[in-house]
Amino acid sequence: MPFSLTSTAFIDGAAIPRRHSCQGDDASPPLAWSGPPAGTAAFALIVDDPDAEGWIHWLVYDLPGGTAALPEAASGSIGAPEGRTSWGTVGWRGPCPPSGTHRYVFRLLALSSPLGLPDGADATVVRRAAAGVTLAEATLTGTYRKS
Repeated sequence: MPFSLTSTAFIDGAAIPRRHSCQGDDASPPLAWSGPPAGTAAFALIVDDPDAEGWIHWLVYDLPGGTAALPEAASGSIGAPEGRTSWGTVGWRGPCPPSGTHRYVFRLLALSSPLGLPDGADATVVRRAAAGVTLAEATLTGTYRKS
């Protein structure tokens, strides 16, 4: 079974519901994954907007290797460190494009060991720490356009 990432809120390539955006409740979407490779000890999640030069919307790292999902509105109560977004805050900040339709890439990394970073690390630090311990990557892409 290949390593995959899904959401019950939207399918790959489809629109992210308003509830998960700055125009709604700004609740993090539910996520689930399956098929991580053998030896996975932890996961890291990086959510960015490639249409806004990689604007970071959410960072979660050192999720235990036995984790297979994050429920809706999990940000702030995950029990794993969350990193600093491009807004300078910690935790989920949903889609809020200034104009047009933007893509949001949810990138889940299966790691051979936890990263050991403190809360509030930025995406550069997380990516650098994950580079040598990433076993596999699963992605899910959603879109959003302000109404």
